[in-house]
Amino acid sequence: MQMKDYLIETFTFNDITNKKLLGKIAMLNDRKESIRLFSHLVNCQYKWMARVMQDPNAKKMSWWDPVYDLGELEKEWTKSLALWISYIAAKTDEELSMEVTFIGFDDGLWAATPKDIALQLNYHSIHHRAQIQTIIRQQGMEPDFVDYIGTKYRKLS
Repeated sequence: MQMKDYLIETFTFNDITNKKLLGKIAMLNDRKESIRLFSHLVNCQYKWMARVMQDPNAKKMSWWDPVYDLGELEKEWTKSLALWISYIAAKTDEELSMEVTFIGFDDGLWAATPKDIALQLNYHSIHHRAQIQTIIRQQGMEPDFVDYIGTKYRKLS
């Protein structure tokens, strides 16, 4: 499997599981922290893409704001994800492994590969999804099964 295919598959997995998560968030009595964390995932995808594209406004973008309304989250998630899937689909594995530069938190010039940024976004999504799953459990609900293997294994008999 090529790296670009792996990245798209991982983004697709996170898309399916995060959209499942939105259904549970909607059922929570106290949604505030879950919505904040989910909004953060959206904002990270937007900010990292702005960095990759060397958008001069990238530095001004927040990792945490805006915090979207629950009704906006799926639309914003899908929009931010589409940017990444389109970007990756248009690149070769070699291009995804070539460093891009961006202005970092300290106004310094930094470099990373789009492949590593995409991996970060996917792993970061898993991290915050686990936090939200914990919030769901703390509020007395059973979280959905969102393990990766659940999308891959099959019963034979």
